[in-house]
Amino acid sequence: MKPALSLAAAAGLAGCAAPAPATANPQDAFFDALAARCGKAYAGKLASDQEADADMRGKAMVMHLRHCTPDRIEIPFHIEGLDPDGGWDRSRTWIVTRTPAGLRLKHDHRHADGSKDELTMYGGDTAGPGTATRQTFPVDAESIALFTRTGRGVSNSNIWSIETTADGFTYGLDREGRHFRVTFDYSRPVTPPPSPWGW
Repeated sequence: MKPALSLAAAAGLAGCAAPAPATANPQDAFFDALAARCGKAYAGKLASDQEADADMRGKAMVMHLRHCTPDRIEIPFHIEGLDPDGGWDRSRTWIVTRTPAGLRLKHDHRHADGSKDELTMYGGDTAGPGTATRQTFPVDAESIALFTRTGRGVSNSNIWSIETTADGFTYGLDREGRHFRVTFDYSRPVTPPPSPWGW
């Protein structure tokens, strides 16, 4: 009886000593989930309802995971009917990059002739690990300086977010009094659109 108990105890100790499986870095998992869809484009819509975004309400939208490297993902955001001529506005590209400390989100804004908008390359870095499906990007010092210089100090407390789940992609912007969301359905792939302006 005693040897049996000893064997059981030894087995129990061996089970306790077994190393736990390594937990994946949530930022790596998030980045890899986006990169896995590289080259694909999806239909979307405005999901928030503030008056500031009335011109986007009901407009067709497409996000395109256009170009990916191990450290950078470029995601143009196209909106139908916002171009001055009534066509597609192709001025916006979200850029997610890896940094030594986490992830960074920047917004590249261009004019139809390809020139850079006065307000471009603003964004922020992650301040925590986030999750495999959601990352947030508080405004960085460079962007605060840009917003202040261009008279847009109201944006100095911006926090952007990106979510990617099995169902879809959501881009968000939040600050006091401001709530913006656009969502894209992974079950609704579309033909990739033309290149964004200036790319």
